Amino acid sequence: MKKSLKVVAGLAILAAAGIYIIRRMNTRRELERVADDGYETAHDVLYPGKNIRSRKVHYGPVHPKHN
Repeated sequence: MKKSLKVVAGLAILAAAGIYIIRRMNTRRELERVADDGYETAHDVLYPGKNIRSRKVHYGPVHPKHN
């Protein structure tokens, strides 16, 4: 593999990792802000752009399952 191709591939990997980290930090910051307001499970507040609710979102108290 040519040296220039290795450099370009390395830069692309670093850019992708940087974008991933920045998006993850922004998401975490937004979820912390929403949690501070007391809306931890409000789907319309957590995900304003989504119309379909995830089946994993649970409203109300959570009771432990007994095995």
